[in-house]
Amino acid sequence: MNHPATIGTAVLDRLHGLGVRHIFGIPGDYVLSLYQLIEASPIKHIGTTREDCAGFAADAYARINGIGAACVTYCVGGLNTVNAIACAYAERSPVVLLTGSPGLSERTRTPYMHHMVRDFSTQRDVFEQMTVAAITLDDPLTAEREMDRAFAALLRYRRPIYIEIPRDMVHSPLHGSGKPACIDEALSDAAALAEAIGEVRMMLSAAHRPAILVGAEVGRFGLHDDLAKLVERLNIPIASTLLGKSVIREDHPLYVGVYGGLIGRDEVQQFINESDCLLILGSILSDVEDVDARSPLMTEGRTIHATADRIAVKHHRYEAIRFQDFVRGLGEAPLPSFPSRTLPAPPSPAGPALDPAGPITLRGLFGHLDTILNEQTLVIADVGESLFAAADLHVHRRFEFLSPAYYTSMGFAIPAALGASCADPTLRPIVLVGDGAFQMTGTELSSCVRYGQAPIVIILNNRGYSTEREILEGPFNDIHEWQYERICDLVGGGVGSRVTTQQGFEQRIAAALADSTQVHVLNVLLNPADRSPGMVRLARRLGKKLSTDKP
Repeated sequence: MNHPATIGTAVLDRLHGLGVRHIFGIPGDYVLSLYQLIEASPIKHIGTTREDCAGFAADAYARINGIGAACVTYCVGGLNTVNAIACAYAERSPVVLLTGSPGLSERTRTPYMHHMVRDFSTQRDVFEQMTVAAITLDDPLTAEREMDRAFAALLRYRRPIYIEIPRDMVHSPLHGSGKPACIDEALSDAAALAEAIGEVRMMLSAAHRPAILVGAEVGRFGLHDDLAKLVERLNIPIASTLLGKSVIREDHPLYVGVYGGLIGRDEVQQFINESDCLLILGSILSDVEDVDARSPLMTEGRTIHATADRIAVKHHRYEAIRFQDFVRGLGEAPLPSFPSRTLPAPPSPAGPALDPAGPITLRGLFGHLDTILNEQTLVIADVGESLFAAADLHVHRRFEFLSPAYYTSMGFAIPAALGASCADPTLRPIVLVGDGAFQMTGTELSSCVRYGQAPIVIILNNRGYSTEREILEGPFNDIHEWQYERICDLVGGGVGSRVTTQQGFEQRIAAALADSTQVHVLNVLLNPADRSPGMVRLARRLGKKLSTDKP
């Protein structure tokens, strides 16, 4: 960009240099000057219907592209993104939240400005709790150093950062070069890295049934090729967490399936739990998708657990090692190779033959969906049956599955389709969303139509919140019935259809796949009592947890 370096242009230059080509958001008076700079930059603004949708779209964009960004106004816009940025923080997605605020000169004349909550720093104080750096660029002398510090934290931890620019500072000239500094963090301590890898080699040399459990951070750091190389060199079986689903191809001969405390198949759970050395790469410990901290694997020191936060081998912690250096170092180290083992059998269709003219069921829907996925489709699953039933789908290439599988925030999927389509227009999103989640953020289909995108949206319409029904039934789980297929008429584009039978679903999904020019919305009417195997597994295990909580 040909312009003198200012605070606003310097931030946009850094975003563009790191790979941001689209920025999601809604304008407001405190951020209009910044929006004017965006329009003049190589970065394209993608307007959304809500600020939280901008956050979810930027999150999905970041999961595919490596970094995403949203730009919103002060407080009424920024605080609307809190849940989306919290999701990105919890699930390690590198999103930049860019926002304006009242000008410094205005603050001295008028201590109370519109959109304020408590004081001028309230919004930043909130985001300090869910970002790895929260900065206000209010001084041209320190602005470059501050923005480089923030971007270095984003790259180090692959988590969100918050950048606030008072509106009278956007065009303020920088007192510096205006060029991005080297914002990558220092390399790992070489001695510590060598010691950690040596300890891993000793553990593996003594093991007979090692396994690998991979999480989302491997994808966030772009280490998928390094992972595949390591798996094949060691000939070790590998499972993924639900959040890490599709980090490795699911047709890989060493892949055993999704492992998770509440959702994994029993055969996969048992196989991983019986390993005598478990290498956990890029996955946090949680009740939804990972190894129980009280399991023998953890208490007996049979794990190597590596994340962006720290590297732990047995009970030893290494703080001075970068996650990516550790994974790449393992790939280059002289580690042992293991003989092939019998892996758990993949899930097979259960139940009687389907009646094409009979009512559509989750088994029929997901069974057919599993047969039509290909390397050009991207599955985006919202929370509930959309996610739990999708856990058993077989995706065909890496990064073919997106979901808020750990934070489990409803309303992610539709705006995520917008962000994913901007990040990789060659992929066709198949969006799985419950009727409750659709009612939260379904308006973002308007943005998909606006920007010429063509997601296939499958609404699992079971008239309420199925997960909550399974935990505790009550009228509070019911929602008002919409005619979802008519949303296309409302937003002025796309094709909507109402699906009641298996045959009808297969016909409508085939027609949608054959037409990549527009949005397709399938309102699939399901029996509210229908449950997927994944939901049954979750309910059974969650029921056991809840029973132990009773007095």
